[in-house]
Amino acid sequence: MSEEKPNELRLWGGRFTGASDPLMDLYNASLPYDKKMYEADLEGTRVYTQGLEKIGLLTKEELSEIHRGLDIIKEEWAANLFVEKPGDEDIHTANERRLGEIIGRHIAGKVHTGRSRNDQVATDMRIYVRENLIKMSEILKNFIETIIKRGENEIDVLMPGYTHLQRAQPIRWSHWLSMYATYFTEDYKRLQQIIERVNKSPLGAGALAGHPYGIDREFLAQGLGFNEVIGNSLTAVSDRDFVVETMFWSSLFMNHISRFSEDLIIYSTGEFNFVQLADAYSTGSSLMPQKKNPDSLELLRGKSGRVFGCLAGFMMSIKSIPSTYNKDMQEDKEPLFDCLTTVEHSILIATGVISTLKINKLRMESSLTMDMLATDLADYLVRKGVPFRETHHISGECVRKAEELGLSGIDQLSLADFHTIDPRFSDDVKAVFNFEASVERRTATGGTARQAVLKQLNRLKAEF
Repeated sequence: MSEEKPNELRLWGGRFTGASDPLMDLYNASLPYDKKMYEADLEGTRVYTQGLEKIGLLTKEELSEIHRGLDIIKEEWAANLFVEKPGDEDIHTANERRLGEIIGRHIAGKVHTGRSRNDQVATDMRIYVRENLIKMSEILKNFIETIIKRGENEIDVLMPGYTHLQRAQPIRWSHWLSMYATYFTEDYKRLQQIIERVNKSPLGAGALAGHPYGIDREFLAQGLGFNEVIGNSLTAVSDRDFVVETMFWSSLFMNHISRFSEDLIIYSTGEFNFVQLADAYSTGSSLMPQKKNPDSLELLRGKSGRVFGCLAGFMMSIKSIPSTYNKDMQEDKEPLFDCLTTVEHSILIATGVISTLKINKLRMESSLTMDMLATDLADYLVRKGVPFRETHHISGECVRKAEELGLSGIDQLSLADFHTIDPRFSDDVKAVFNFEASVERRTATGGTARQAVLKQLNRLKAEF
């Protein structure tokens, strides 16, 4: 047997005779991270070779032998028994090299007929992203359902609502939960749209110009579970919008998770003491034994920056590369994989946090103060026919009057005090100063009244 040349086993080696710089081999290689896609790559080859057999470029016997080899390789990867070797640049090279070892290089050498790594990697990426986003969709749905269930169970708990982190108006705790369930449901709906756009087949586009043997691309798409074929071969190999969209979605979702986490971090402080995290999602201090730190929430908040960085970095990598495939595109995998892993773990952690969280109902409700009903006082006069701009000013005077008299709240003003400010106040003004009544006045769609919140939660459940 003749001695193999340095580049003989490389998929692109025929053009080259000299050895590569070892650092270049390392710099060029993507197997350390793209081997995550081994299953997608093997499935793509399985269906592609069926397409080759369909147009007479493989015999049934050859196809059967190829599929036997692919099954063995899949088992090796799954059992962590696959042996990587020098020259395995990427998952495609590694799998084809191993296939040749199992069934012989003569037959294995036919699997790449008419196919380029350009359409192969695009296919693998779309399969991998699709399957991960479908999985993400299911765990996100479970997260949202966990929030909704908690909202239904704790519908009667009142708490301060905040603007500018200042106490504003009383709301239901379930109203706060519904807010984030709404954000995350919109994320879920966006995710379904992205899955649709990801699920298009580039296979059969070749390097860029199309397939020279007239392969049935619709047959390939159907075999791989794609909804349609990408209609332009140049686009098929160069499009990474699905990667950008996935990372953009991840960034937006993590922005919502970060805000969710920040609220709970604040509510868990001793100053608020509205919620208490389970020990499973907290840590202590190495110095201060009394500390219980919300590390799970802080990590959720912190990892949002990591995901944003992945998106920004990849956008810079592809912002001005010329048309069709360029090696810059290899930079799509590491940030994408990191995003997918980070978001999946974040959803699971957030689900654990919200499902085990304890609330301090008494503390929430004792934090409600009568000044938060100043708007209700203005509304009281509106119902008597006074223009709101006027009632807003009158209510402000009542707040100032209570402060001047050193009272604990505007509810402590006497009827005589109210009359000195405006004679239209009457005995029924005292009914304004009731937190439950305040929230129950807000019955319009989206409001914090009991039935309004339950309606929100039911509407969210109907999305799934």
